[in-house]
Amino acid sequence: MTAAATAASPESSPGWDFKCNFEVDYGSEEHASIVYKTLAVDKELQPDKVKREITVSGNKLLVHFEAVEARFLRASFSAFVDLMVLMTKLVEEYGVIKEGDS
Repeated sequence: MTAAATAASPESSPGWDFKCNFEVDYGSEEHASIVYKTLAVDKELQPDKVKREITVSGNKLLVHFEAVEARFLRASFSAFVDLMVLMTKLVEEYGVIKEGDS
């Protein structure tokens, strides 16, 4: 797994001045998809203050955050990364169970 975070370009709604893009390469589309499906159900607690968009592109999980204040971006990003690290460890430790395996 490799990860990269970058500041986003200033192409967004006014007021959503704090942005971050995050990309994680899982090495397999299946692993990226498992992590995506697990994390996508966890919605932002304050959608009026933080927006998060998660997508999968090949082996990569792509995440885009926007927030109205830096502290909301930091809190949302931090919580998301904590959950993502946990999911990544589970996928790496236990892998994917195929039908017929026990």
